[in-house]
Amino acid sequence: MTLNRELIAASTTPLILSILCKEDCYGYALIKEVRDMSGSRIVWSDGMLYPVLRRLESQDLISSYWQVADSGRRRRYYKIEKDGRQELVRWRDQWNLVGEVLGRLWGKEDSCST
Repeated sequence: MTLNRELIAASTTPLILSILCKEDCYGYALIKEVRDMSGSRIVWSDGMLYPVLRRLESQDLISSYWQVADSGRRRRYYKIEKDGRQELVRWRDQWNLVGEVLGRLWGKEDSCST
């Protein structure tokens, strides 16, 4: 199954904020977490992720800091801010509403099924 690009784009912000709500992460860890949680059905590229991270940072929803990993490599970590947590609540409410409506529609006998 290939996911619609618009659906992937619409879900990027709530996915990032949800992961960062659990723990601070660097970019590749975010990409890997989403890929693993989706069973490799959602695969982000660096070119897609980093502009979104910069936008969220400019909106003060997340912040970043540099840290040296055990390997000695410097990594830029991202953390959710208070405004980001509030924004995540709004995203969660919206996605839950859409999910409920689709669940009601699709839970009934679906005349469009083949």
